[in-house]
Amino acid sequence: MPALYVMIPAALLLVGVAIYIFFWAVDSGQYEDLDGPAHSVLFDDQDPNHLAAVDEANGPEQPPKEPPHA
Repeated sequence: MPALYVMIPAALLLVGVAIYIFFWAVDSGQYEDLDGPAHSVLFDDQDPNHLAAVDEANGPEQPPKEPPHA
């Protein structure tokens, strides 16, 4: 029973600290942009004029085919 006299105030103190930290995080803007970091992974930070990825996707260059001679 004497342990309850220590544990209940300690638990209430921990809950109070957790609530204080939560409200501090909300007020300081920690939860303002939840989707930004998730969507930023989808976009490249590279130069859009860089064509190495386009060339790689198209495969190696092949010489133009000549029409058959008649």
